[in-house]
Amino acid sequence: MSFEASKKLEREVAKLVKSYPQKRSASLMVLHAIQEEAGYISRDAELWAAEKLDLNPINIHELVTFYPMLREHDPGKTVIRVCRTLSCALAGSHKLHDHICEKLGLEKESGGLKRTKDGKFGVEYAECLASCGTGPVMMCNDDFYEGVSNEEAEGILKKYDN
Repeated sequence: MSFEASKKLEREVAKLVKSYPQKRSASLMVLHAIQEEAGYISRDAELWAAEKLDLNPINIHELVTFYPMLREHDPGKTVIRVCRTLSCALAGSHKLHDHICEKLGLEKESGGLKRTKDGKFGVEYAECLASCGTGPVMMCNDDFYEGVSNEEAEGILKKYDN
């Protein structure tokens, strides 16, 4: 197994496991903690989590592949999420997503995460980002942007292109 958890993650997982009546109940929280540290959950990280939770690896893999907020692959340094729910779609989020993909040299299809070859950017749709009156809305990592035009998106991309 090549996944090596930091001391911080080890402590966090130990604390999480103790806060639930059964180890398995901490599964999602443990996976979130791994993803927070590593950016995604590798197969080796799944094995590590299964060992910590006294579960079979398939139990962890099922969670990672079921929940769309959990990632199996490195999403890139800057993850761009464009809201696709109704309000944002009506405000032009699909055109914004296509424009961002075009600027980054990515396919425009609506499938999952698309990552640039250099690993700088990952682009994906997101479900509601909770700003329905100010669409289209997007996030770059944890930074939130409202009413984003194609031109504004280009400026935002430049801000993260380092």
